[in-house]
Amino acid sequence: MSTVRGARERARAEVTAAIKDEARRGLAAEGAAKLSLRAVARELGMVSSALYRYFPSRDELLTALIIDAYDSLGAAAEEAERASLAAGAPPRARWIAVCGAVRGWALARPHEWALVYGSPVPGYSAPQDTIGPASRVANTLIGILRSAYAGHGLALPPLPAALRPEADRMTAEFADGLPPEVAAALVAAWAQLVGLVSCELFGQYERVVEDRAAFFAHAAGQLAHGVGLPAA
Repeated sequence: MSTVRGARERARAEVTAAIKDEARRGLAAEGAAKLSLRAVARELGMVSSALYRYFPSRDELLTALIIDAYDSLGAAAEEAERASLAAGAPPRARWIAVCGAVRGWALARPHEWALVYGSPVPGYSAPQDTIGPASRVANTLIGILRSAYAGHGLALPPLPAALRPEADRMTAEFADGLPPEVAAALVAAWAQLVGLVSCELFGQYERVVEDRAAFFAHAAGQLAHGVGLPAA
């Protein structure tokens, strides 16, 4: 009986993977807003009623794709941090390595980047299930800053008095153990990182930035400086 159950589970996993792969091809061809379960079923040679047994709605399929994208991006960031830490890199270099991993992932998977950081999909609201996967890159960067703060410390960035209550809230909610000055700078750096990658990916650097790898490396260093990790 367990052998039969195992075969069924493997078959279900294979069909689920095939559905998601076809949906990703659809994202690349037409974008998330035009994702259709019927179109996915047609391309796979399935009747749509069979596909609904795997994903009851378009939104559930979108959520699965979003979680996969966030997890894949998070894994790339975490691996970059592990590798740089194993090589003995200081916190600043680890921060820059993680930023580079984010860019590298986005360049390799532009349509998945667009799915999670591009225009919102009309009629879709991401559920709570996406929050954990979406936080993996930020948590990796927070871990680097905590390590630096516990070691040689951080060069605290300036914090206007009017922003301190908000920075205190940020610290309590997701950056426990870091100074409020760093928590506020971290959020700004994260927004800038997403913007840097998106500008490159979506064609905003045409006739502006030619050596984009060098430009990004410099910008990542500036982000590190902004959160309290200045160059030696």
